[in-house]
Amino acid sequence: MRPFDYVRTTTLDETCQLLGQDGDSSVRALAGGTDLLTLMKKEISVPTQLIDLKRLPDLPSGITSTAQGMTIGTLTTMTEIETNVQLQEKYPLLAEAAAVAATPQLRNMATIGGNLLQRPRCWYYRNQLVNCWLKGGDECQAQDGENQLHALFGGGPCYAVHPSDLAPALLALEATVQLRGPGGERMVPLAEFYALPEEKRRQETQLEKDELLLNIHLPGLPAGTRSTYLKAMDRKVWAFALVGVAAIVRLEEQKIVDARLVLSGVAPIPWRVTAAEQALVGATANEATFAEIAEFALADAQSLSHNAYKITLAKSLVRRALTMLTDEG
Repeated sequence: MRPFDYVRTTTLDETCQLLGQDGDSSVRALAGGTDLLTLMKKEISVPTQLIDLKRLPDLPSGITSTAQGMTIGTLTTMTEIETNVQLQEKYPLLAEAAAVAATPQLRNMATIGGNLLQRPRCWYYRNQLVNCWLKGGDECQAQDGENQLHALFGGGPCYAVHPSDLAPALLALEATVQLRGPGGERMVPLAEFYALPEEKRRQETQLEKDELLLNIHLPGLPAGTRSTYLKAMDRKVWAFALVGVAAIVRLEEQKIVDARLVLSGVAPIPWRVTAAEQALVGATANEATFAEIAEFALADAQSLSHNAYKITLAKSLVRRALTMLTDEG
């Protein structure tokens, strides 16, 4: 790890101003550090200055109820989200996603803001000897290389997958993020906050360099709404998702009147399968319907040379999630 300066700011404006001076990623914000520090150790990220966010007085932390739903401050830890009783009751898929996101030690340190902004775990991106496209190179080595864990949707020019478990859950909840920059604050739907990497923006979010993520706002859900987050891993616990599914369903007399499905581990950003959601609305909740929806949800998947197994795995998780949420037994 290269030497760096450690700075404590006292206001949000001062912090944004320092971040805005960064023309080459030389200034970075540090909260839990569970992702940034690993990147620094491998010299994937080489900031010359770190700004301590943990002690920034105006940066929100904690979980609060609002007239519209609930708000989660960016410094809230994964453990706090996992164990919050109100979240468990109102938004169980979010608590479930936090519970399987990492080891207990990491959940105690990692913040939700950092989790949503973490970079891909692609082994080409994380290898300091490989100049992959996401780091400014000319190609994605995973496209024709070792791509067992890579994208089925939205791939090219980058085929890495987004590693967050909370992001797909929040996208299914149609959450909104509150951002703060030199020009003030702005509210951005999570569906717009995440965007596929492109030539001029080689990252997975629309966050500007001089902006901070302040809060995540959750809208209220109608009575009778059910939700879950399921995740398949290459070991029993504490691994990143091979495939995951965030599912929300509301039933009326065994007819589905609302549904949301978001896949994780299959694209560079959390991947909402809107067409499958629309096909669910008005359908009868039964095994045949769910098998058809699973096929529909993966119809546009484009496997690489070593990751076709993810299609079968994703279909299975979609069927399982929908069955769990509609089982009256």
